[in-house]
Amino acid sequence: MIYAYASLTVTNPTALAEYREKAGHALAKHGGKVEAASGEFTVLDGAPDAPNVAALLSFPDKPAALAWANDPDLKDIHALRQSAGASDILLLG
Repeated sequence: MIYAYASLTVTNPTALAEYREKAGHALAKHGGKVEAASGEFTVLDGAPDAPNVAALLSFPDKPAALAWANDPDLKDIHALRQSAGASDILLLG
């Protein structure tokens, strides 16, 4: 199992809502899922730039995560997320 951290600063809530409708299917295509997502945070250390939404994604392994990120069939879904605002995703491992 490998995890990815997604950080979104939302400027277009309508695009985010549309993305959320499609994101689960796109993740599942590569064995991924959302483990947790929230717009509420508690800073434990430091002074990070907190996003509007953060999510922890899981995938069976690194190749599955990379396949999700680079799947040409999901290009429009990734673009929809990106159109919702600033979007950063870090693969942990």
